[in-house]
Amino acid sequence: MWKLRAVLLSAPAIVLLTVVMGSMSLVCSIWDRTGHAQHRLAQIWSRILLALGFTQCEVYGVEKIDLSKSHVLVANHSSYMDIPAIMGTIPLQLRFYAKKGLFSIPFLGWHLHRAGHLPVIRGDARASVKSMAEGARVIREQGISLLLFPEGGRTHEHMRPFKEGAAHIAIKAGVPIVPIGLTGARDVLPMESLLIRGGRIEVHIGDPIPTVGMTTHDRARLSEMLQEQVAALAGQKVVEKVAS
Repeated sequence: MWKLRAVLLSAPAIVLLTVVMGSMSLVCSIWDRTGHAQHRLAQIWSRILLALGFTQCEVYGVEKIDLSKSHVLVANHSSYMDIPAIMGTIPLQLRFYAKKGLFSIPFLGWHLHRAGHLPVIRGDARASVKSMAEGARVIREQGISLLLFPEGGRTHEHMRPFKEGAAHIAIKAGVPIVPIGLTGARDVLPMESLLIRGGRIEVHIGDPIPTVGMTTHDRARLSEMLQEQVAALAGQKVVEKVAS
């Protein structure tokens, strides 16, 4: 039943929604170079997408975040529904990293660039360091928050080791880093599927961890702390060690 609903209703409606909202976002970018208006449209897109996918999304702990300040948000990653779940429920001006190749795709790349999202090149250490420095600079100068998935990609079951980039960026920017645990997203949209099944996603926000006084030498310890807290919030198994 859900598959018929997804094919005949949800999928076509989401494609149309994305085209319309994406076009509006590009138009907004003509006069708003900050990306703020585009992000507000992305928040609306996220909420409508969840509704069209018959997905209920609940957030817990948003009161722990000082919405007047910048943060680095860190979450587990098991589904393409993770981003709309977070963007649709946490009222921060969020930007995120995307593969550099996506920025070369017409329409999608234009949106990513004009909305202020950041490209990342995997497998290139020098480019990664430059990308992290750019993320910290954007947080300090533009007063926005960054969303990162330190596992480096979606996971089928247990969480993969966290990479240290998120901790590094938060320390360099001098902003709190917020652990977030997502549950239910994998059931709503599994990795091997492009059809949204519907269901319930929960966004569990942990206590922000201040980074003032930390140096980049503390990034491994901070990453371990983050991984433990995200795993606990998401109800997932903690992997043995943090990836560098």
